[in-house]
Amino acid sequence: MPQVMISAVHKSSGKTTVSLGLCRALAMRGHKVQPFKKGPDYIDPMWLTQAAGTPCHNLDFRTMTNGEITQRFAHQAHAADIALVEGNKGLHDGMDVKGSDSNAALARLLGLPVVLVVDTQGMARGIAPLLLGYQAFAPDVRIAGVILNKVASARHEGKLRAAIEHYTSVPVIGAIRLDPSMTITERHLGLIPSCEATEADETIARIAATVGASVDLDRLTEIAATAEPLPPGSAAMRAPANGGDVRIGIARDAAFGFYYASDLEAFRAAGAELVEFDTLRDPHLPKVDGIFIGGGFPETHLDALEANASLRRELRATIEAGLPVYAECGGLMYLSRSVGWQGKRADMVGAIPADVVMNPRPAGHGYIRLRETGKGPWPNARAEFSAHEFHYSTLTDIGPGLDYAYEVLRGTGIDGRRDGIVYRNLLASYAHLHDSEANSWPRRFVGFVRHCSLAAPMRLAAGA
Repeated sequence: MPQVMISAVHKSSGKTTVSLGLCRALAMRGHKVQPFKKGPDYIDPMWLTQAAGTPCHNLDFRTMTNGEITQRFAHQAHAADIALVEGNKGLHDGMDVKGSDSNAALARLLGLPVVLVVDTQGMARGIAPLLLGYQAFAPDVRIAGVILNKVASARHEGKLRAAIEHYTSVPVIGAIRLDPSMTITERHLGLIPSCEATEADETIARIAATVGASVDLDRLTEIAATAEPLPPGSAAMRAPANGGDVRIGIARDAAFGFYYASDLEAFRAAGAELVEFDTLRDPHLPKVDGIFIGGGFPETHLDALEANASLRRELRATIEAGLPVYAECGGLMYLSRSVGWQGKRADMVGAIPADVVMNPRPAGHGYIRLRETGKGPWPNARAEFSAHEFHYSTLTDIGPGLDYAYEVLRGTGIDGRRDGIVYRNLLASYAHLHDSEANSWPRRFVGFVRHCSLAAPMRLAAGA
């Protein structure tokens, strides 16, 4: 099956925009496109999902083994016409100086040809030694094509093409002009999520029209068809459960939308039915056995969250009654007493005895390593695992006597030493968990919800 990696020389080269355009342009040609995103990211996958019409899956060396990455890739890609993996940062960037967690390493692991997106602003003949250097640095990673991005003019494009053709063997498969209308608005955590962008589909369509007209899509699919076959049997994974015996409410709206597609798949495989609710508009919770509130941007929706007082009251009452609840980052913020941002303070759910303050710089950013304390409501049999955090907020005036599910071995968490506030059957942390062999948290959470439901039925009737 055709499969390709879209990478770049460095961060902010425009590879996400190009990847979005390629996904939609290929889908418009009738291809079933399966997108993937390398690394821990929620926002780019949301855009890629909308562009391709297929859920984007993350492939992350720090939270998954090589075997898991290969298996998940094969499982999700086997039914598609083409798989497109968007890298993160530059082709050879990563935490390991030897490159074991780089985009190049992922391309090597999966046997993917690489199409390199190059920001050509201020560049002409110098593009040739740049490409030659990338080829020489890792000759076992095949740079099968280049897309020239942010090209100033036809004359500029001609100079770039002439240098590449004269000095290298890398084919130019596209040249995209510098166009401000191709830009997606950013803020403190990167791109604005597609769930908040009211004209997201129009933006994607506009990008796809430009990319589709500027890139040789036939040549791209030809390159993708040269990918190495994956090992036999690597597509075998657990089959999803038929239906679900527990109902788990999941906050899905403009304020909360950070969910890994593979985690939601794992929920269903464990026997959960996911029931969406809107924290901004729904006055009552749906009838559920447990609740999951993921990350997002509650700070940009303070007025609407505070105004929905009936839902906040119900959430606090259900937590006090012992309903199993799991919250990550933005969800943690929402369950606190209040959130303060840009001179404004708004009341939140109040289940967690702490206030949230937004800071001008990240308080926690990157991979986090956690050790279970045993005080969590659904402890892990394997006590240490890696996760990810990216938050500008901190908790203040934290109430005394709280239990914490995790000891922070690397990273920030809540206070540099601990993460995962535990209150009754609530677990709320800054860490974003990713389903893996080392931390199969959806299965454990669903099991805990099932246990609580059987031990003491407490389904919440709508409007109760």
